Amino acid sequence: MGRHAIKTPPHHATWTEFLDVWKEADQLEVFESAWNWDHFYPLAEPFDGPNLEGWTMLGALAQATTRLRIGAMVNGMHHRHPAVTANMAATLDHISDGRFELGMGAGWNFQESDAYGMPLGTLRERSDRFEEGMEVIVSLLGNRETNFSGSYYELTQAWCEPKPVQAKLPIVIGGKGRVRTLRTVARFADQWDMTFPEDPAAWLELDCVLREHCERVGRDQSEISRSIHLGFDPDSDPGTLNDQAASFFDAGVDIVVWSMRGPMDASRLAPLTAALR
Repeated sequence: MGRHAIKTPPHHATWTEFLDVWKEADQLEVFESAWNWDHFYPLAEPFDGPNLEGWTMLGALAQATTRLRIGAMVNGMHHRHPAVTANMAATLDHISDGRFELGMGAGWNFQESDAYGMPLGTLRERSDRFEEGMEVIVSLLGNRETNFSGSYYELTQAWCEPKPVQAKLPIVIGGKGRVRTLRTVARFADQWDMTFPEDPAAWLELDCVLREHCERVGRDQSEISRSIHLGFDPDSDPGTLNDQAASFFDAGVDIVVWSMRGPMDASRLAPLTAALR
């Protein structure tokens, strides 16, 4: 049986509307987790419209829910120093009583990055920075002291205290890069997410690449959960959405993340959950 999550892109709606959706989802057992994102501009027109900051939201949403696992899918490595990210993650795990999952990605949005003066760099630079940052985060979350010297980050006798509530804080890595991103997934991730695959065959092709990377780095691929994003539009037929999800579950996907498009209306969740199996 497939697992389901809900995602509320935090743009073009009010805080109250997002809060109502998360409270409703917390009462619907079909959803095991809820997510927002780590962007500063909307990803749908108008691009100069409202977009709430994801991490700040999560602190409040952790207090407004009791059951859902929570996180942002995914956080751009270049948006903040990985030591800051690790400390924020540990704190959110305490606020949520051990329900936080850390979503990470290399970053891709030039519009907001250029506007804010946070250089993305070339694909190679992004990948190098991402791998370094993941090493830093994993070490800070798991070790008493971290020393690290790289091209992007330098840490000397660095601490992250208190440690997360969870003995192993789950790390979700999103991306489709065959050479570097999926290798980083194989090294560090507990879950790999692929956003909006065209069909099960396209997902299976990348999953095969991930399995090859796992073999090369000596990782048991079964330790990594697989998730995908599917769109959830206001006029979508719930039965059709269920059939779409089922085709991916049959291919080997573990979790479908339903990304809400259109109005953030809590009443939209019940018809979907009634159709999901």
